[in-house]
Amino acid sequence: MNMWWFITTLAITAFICNSPAYAYDNNPLQDICVAVNDSKAAVFVNGKICKDPKFATANDFFASGLNVSGTPGSSGASKFLTVDKIPGVNTLGISIGRIDLEPQGLAPLHTHPRATELITVLKGTLYVGFLVPDSANFFKSRLFSKILYPGDVFVFPIGLIHFQFNVGHKNATYLAAFNSQNPGFVFIPNSIFSSNPPIPDDVLTQGFQLSKTQIAELRRKFS
Repeated sequence: MNMWWFITTLAITAFICNSPAYAYDNNPLQDICVAVNDSKAAVFVNGKICKDPKFATANDFFASGLNVSGTPGSSGASKFLTVDKIPGVNTLGISIGRIDLEPQGLAPLHTHPRATELITVLKGTLYVGFLVPDSANFFKSRLFSKILYPGDVFVFPIGLIHFQFNVGHKNATYLAAFNSQNPGFVFIPNSIFSSNPPIPDDVLTQGFQLSKTQIAELRRKFS
């Protein structure tokens, strides 16, 4: 009975996550809706309050600095221009980012729950891929992967687990465009092993067929 319950729950989750209703941001109902942190503004749309259009300026639709790398991380650096950086993209369903990966640097397994991602390689060599659930056996998946070079473009469908890995000997740089003003980032290892409160060890040991000692080590790595 427990196995049937698990299979049913997983099937329902897969259906919801792949529902076309979640494929893109809602269509805007006005020409512009510049996000503003002002509770007295008139309209609340797509999670942001809209500035009165007569007070909007060109700077609301502008950002700079994408020509340089962003916030350093364990494998490189990243910079994302979402609605929080360009308030004018509110309700427009678009955002962009820049990622710089060191040699052997990895953008780990992750998903964007609200957006399809399209990357364009500017320099370096990337190995990229995404996973699609097997329709005949949802305990398995199919890997779509490719080696990319400067000028190459690759698309990661909305909500699917994917990665980017620098397989070259020099830094790699690519731009990432999203069809959402706020695509969301769910890093799989961190979400599982550094949740708050933590997922019980018994769930993780059975789910990953690992010992509690191994689970504890993974918690330390991703905390």
